[in-house]
Amino acid sequence: MHPSLEAQAHAARRRRLLAALQGDGAAPAAPIALAKRTSNLFRDRDGKGGPRRHLDLGDFDHVIGIDASYNTVEVEGMATYETLVAATLQHGMMPAVVPQLKTITAGGAVAGVGIEATSMRQGLVHHSMRELDVLLPDGHIVHCTPDNEHRDLFFGFPNSYGSLGYALRLVLRTLPVLPCVRVEHIGFDKPADFFAALAEACEGDADFVDGVVFGLGSLVLNIGRFAHAAPWLSNYEFERIYYRSLLEMPVDYLRTHDYLWRWDTDWFWCSRNFGAQNRLVRRLLGRGHLNSRTYTRLMRLNARWGVTRRLAECRGLHTESVIQDVDIPLRAAPDFLEFLLREIGILPVWICPLRVPDPHAHFALYPLEAGTLYVNFGFWDVVERREAHEAGHFNRLVEQEVLRLGGIKSLYSDSFFTREEFDRAYGADVYAGLKQRYDPEGRAPHLYDKCVLGR
Repeated sequence: MHPSLEAQAHAARRRRLLAALQGDGAAPAAPIALAKRTSNLFRDRDGKGGPRRHLDLGDFDHVIGIDASYNTVEVEGMATYETLVAATLQHGMMPAVVPQLKTITAGGAVAGVGIEATSMRQGLVHHSMRELDVLLPDGHIVHCTPDNEHRDLFFGFPNSYGSLGYALRLVLRTLPVLPCVRVEHIGFDKPADFFAALAEACEGDADFVDGVVFGLGSLVLNIGRFAHAAPWLSNYEFERIYYRSLLEMPVDYLRTHDYLWRWDTDWFWCSRNFGAQNRLVRRLLGRGHLNSRTYTRLMRLNARWGVTRRLAECRGLHTESVIQDVDIPLRAAPDFLEFLLREIGILPVWICPLRVPDPHAHFALYPLEAGTLYVNFGFWDVVERREAHEAGHFNRLVEQEVLRLGGIKSLYSDSFFTREEFDRAYGADVYAGLKQRYDPEGRAPHLYDKCVLGR
């Protein structure tokens, strides 16, 4: 069988990339980094660690092929989930896990940690991976599967954040879809009842499960199921705001496409920080600018110019950004929520259950217990206090509580772990072996240096 035109084009891009890398010479003077037009990381290097040799892999942003008979999609690493979802929906399917924001890339969701409301059954994005081609720091490309000679990298690549190389090509599992999603919004006034109902929903026939904590006495569980048709269809791409509907509509219907991107229009609820939940501002921005791309640009401008920090200083307040996703075993979820509201005070909080789907698939750098239902807590805002604290004080409180409760934290934002804490939590022994095999010259930064020290 002849390869498809898309596969031939992918092969041509690989040849051009390898030729360009060979033309640069075998031993680059500076460590490598990925040149990206957009990023969903929330930690800044601020020039730490010296110059980088940037690799532009922007051409690797295509969907190569969809195999409906095997329920898989073959995709390049820089393809966004917006592109991936659009392609798969045309075939009546979706990626098994679709992260919340359109600009997240397939490679980024595997090298980092991607989660969504199918994760109670499908796990994280990397749990849906069947194959992986990695561009190593020395310019070679290796093909990884769960059972070939590079299976150590297959199971070690997730949560490596570019420190072992970059994903050029992936094969991911897909799920069949129907045209619509029916969502029940069930309110609770006690955390214990909410988490019990969440666990029960994960054992049932739901296609999607997530939730939102609006306050200690206001928690909403969202249970979604595919539907062939709907009595009405809600749309939250412009004037209506999705998270507010959770408190207003016991039942809602959305097109499957709109459900998958329900959080992107308002970046969950973070658009409020830019005034974008004001009706006039929304109309001025227009439908095309109400999305995570716009808010990410605004956030980075604010980080560069310090507008929010300066305004807080004028009011006599000290600020710290706390942008975190943490995974806590269900048994400890009520305790973590009580801590979070008492010590950090950020609201709302996104809740998403997840479970490892295959007990034999052990991804070493983001270890989760097979058979354990975890609860992801997503909380993203600025903590303001009258009293001054050392840098990272509130993030450090979160990290200590996560470790105490037997959980794990995503590394896409600021981290303050000691080296010993980090090594215990993120598979240091396995990582050392991977680093020695796949980057013996240290051309890519070490995971701790990159994620904690910002180098």
